Amino acid sequence: MAWYPLERWEQLQPFGLEALAMDQKGYRRGSFQSSTSDEDMLEIAGASLDFSMADDDPPLDREMGGFTSYNGGGMNGASKMMDFLEEPLPGVGTYEDFNTIDWVREKSRDRDRHREITSKSKESTWALIHSVSDAFSGWLLMLFIGLLAGSLAGLIDISAHWMTDLKEGVCLAGFWFNHEHCCWKSNTTFTDRDKCPEWMSWSQLIIGHGEGAFAYILNYFMYVIWALLFSLLAVLLVKGFAPYACGSGIPEIKTILSGFIIRGYLGKWTLIIKTITLVLAVSSGLSLGKEGPLVHVACCCGNILCHLFTKYRKNEAKRREVLSAAAAAGVSVAFGAPIGGVLFSLEEVSYYFPLKTLWRSFFAALVAAFTLRSINPFGNSRLVLFYVEFHMPWHLLELVPFILLGIFGGLWGAFFIRSNIAWCRRRKTTKLGKYPVLEVFVVTAITAILAFPNEYTRMSTSELISELFNDCGILDSSKLCEYVNDFNSTKGDDLPDRAAGPGVYTAMWQLALALIMKVFITIFTFGMKVPSGLFIPSMAVGAIAGRLLGVAMEQLAFYHHDWIIFSGWCSQGADCITPGLYAMVGAAACLGGVTRMTVSLVVIMFELTGGLEYIVPLMAAAMTSKWVADAIGREGIYDAHIRLNGYPFLEAKEEFSHKTLAMDVMRPRRNDPPLTVITQDSMTVEDIETIINETTYSGYPVVVSRESQRLVGFVLRRDLIISIENARKKQDGIVSTSIIYFTDHSPPLPPSSPSMLKLRSILDLSPFTVTDQTPMEIVVDIFRKLGLRQCLVTHNGKLLGIITKKDVLKHIAQLANQDPDSILFN
Repeated sequence: MAWYPLERWEQLQPFGLEALAMDQKGYRRGSFQSSTSDEDMLEIAGASLDFSMADDDPPLDREMGGFTSYNGGGMNGASKMMDFLEEPLPGVGTYEDFNTIDWVREKSRDRDRHREITSKSKESTWALIHSVSDAFSGWLLMLFIGLLAGSLAGLIDISAHWMTDLKEGVCLAGFWFNHEHCCWKSNTTFTDRDKCPEWMSWSQLIIGHGEGAFAYILNYFMYVIWALLFSLLAVLLVKGFAPYACGSGIPEIKTILSGFIIRGYLGKWTLIIKTITLVLAVSSGLSLGKEGPLVHVACCCGNILCHLFTKYRKNEAKRREVLSAAAAAGVSVAFGAPIGGVLFSLEEVSYYFPLKTLWRSFFAALVAAFTLRSINPFGNSRLVLFYVEFHMPWHLLELVPFILLGIFGGLWGAFFIRSNIAWCRRRKTTKLGKYPVLEVFVVTAITAILAFPNEYTRMSTSELISELFNDCGILDSSKLCEYVNDFNSTKGDDLPDRAAGPGVYTAMWQLALALIMKVFITIFTFGMKVPSGLFIPSMAVGAIAGRLLGVAMEQLAFYHHDWIIFSGWCSQGADCITPGLYAMVGAAACLGGVTRMTVSLVVIMFELTGGLEYIVPLMAAAMTSKWVADAIGREGIYDAHIRLNGYPFLEAKEEFSHKTLAMDVMRPRRNDPPLTVITQDSMTVEDIETIINETTYSGYPVVVSRESQRLVGFVLRRDLIISIENARKKQDGIVSTSIIYFTDHSPPLPPSSPSMLKLRSILDLSPFTVTDQTPMEIVVDIFRKLGLRQCLVTHNGKLLGIITKKDVLKHIAQLANQDPDSILFN
């Protein structure tokens, strides 16, 4: 894989998505024999940016550059004569990169395939076995996805835990042990369990002792060096081998699941590099998480495994059902929450989610969680590092601070989205985007330098959340649990509320500083050219704020238990307030404010804690944060990044309330050149090649004649190119003056005429049409619910124009006072 030229680097956001919608002439019409999957790695060296090539379907006859040679590459290796009446051509019905699939056509194809298999199953035993295996293949595929996603998640967890600890020291018993595993066999006391002789800090290893200023500076230096090494290695691997491996991947997966084609985004190279660089990025100590990228990793697994089964390999709509289930498996292993994963896929990422996909998602999430549990990456028989259990019930009056945390989460979410989008837009439009390696280097250096002095930012973010969620017990030696112990007896494991000791006050100051750092550094980290998730940093911000509020409430209840708000339920010496619960509610509130998740978020959080009794506080905080954040800005972080990158994503949750008609949106508009059409039986091969050369649209309406403009059907540009190309090679007598006809019977021609070419088999005889007076709210609903690429507009049966998905998105953007030209792709 060649390295991408540095001067073009700023145009990739994320790497290559815009820069590949270009005048890559060879790519657009090269080797149509290649697979239609997203598996193949993109060769992006030397690509140039030209969005005129990314135009959409409406065939308006206007002068545009490009497509000067349509038959490059060709149908390599087709060995036998093609019967254009009977046998489908390889490549016909597939899609070019950065185009939208036709959901209606894909579902129709699958129904035809299923109908054929069912009818044949009655003819022979072998056909019956084939029918049963076809029905079972979906479940088998889910099993494979769950096993692979769970195994990779376990590998990532173990590797990231070890490499995070490597920044602080090394295990003498075996360098492959992390700090915790290294000290398992040690004879040290419980309070000194982190100071076992087998684990040595870098200062102890290099200069022989770990105390004093010089040892501290040496440990500081080694921490920063390891952080820089990990992050630089991550960004260089992404830049050199898999540009699509950066970011969280969820905005792109949402777009792909809505029917968009991004070749290579879910391919094997992306999977390999994302898995490696995710470990490096998390280990570097940057303010990012692995949970979002794990969804991308699981979807890569799903896409690659689809190639084992023909019905998923050859049908883009069926493949997207698999990817929805894979996304559920990704969240399942990220949080150890199988049900939450299914709901996340349904609520947040999936565009089309039939009941069958719900069951299969559940099965994939179950297998993935079981696989990860079998690996046991954290050694605690749990699926996540920060699993906690609370025992004390909450009181109704505590809903007030829980709602306050919800308000904080909503404000933080809205602030983060606006700031991060502004920074990412600046990265795209200025010279900053030219230097991704330098940007990662600077942000890592600042993060590491600021993080090391504070023990709560020095530890990994997952460990920080685990500590904040923790309910202090008798044996806890953390600063957060340094209370004044003046009690005589305890009832079981429940400790009464106690006065905070000096350790707690120190921890509060350190957590306040950690909160400020996390709030601002995450803005600049998310969107860099390394794999970066947002779940964990958002949860950390909320957990810190929640713990601070929880300790404040605890001390208030301890010193003022006779106040009217506490007197009814909090007596002296009782365990009234659980600060860890406040941390959990704060984490849910902030994550909800950033992503705008509600149902799936609450389920994920209670699966994390194992306590059903805390659903009401979580629901209150999640809904409050969503309401507050929606009042400031309607978009969640993923939708904002989709709009920033110009993907053609039609949001199903938003209502279209404007009173416009189809004729207001269709093209051609007034003063535009007339619609370019193909007639059903009077155009030659040369005429159609001229249209293909002079326009860059994805398809053309077919009419009876130019005079009548009566609609016959719709034919895709790609299908035309492949069919004509094959006919010239395989069918005798096809020349430039040969007539192309789309009717059942050939038109009458003089005997001396060259052979005619029948292309009725590639004609869509039932394109979706609306009249010019159809309200746009109905048209938008049709596009959303049927997943159309384009819709033809007629008047009294005559063709007037065309509306594409891109036209609908531009119209919605215009009505929302946004830049309609921000929609970049077909």
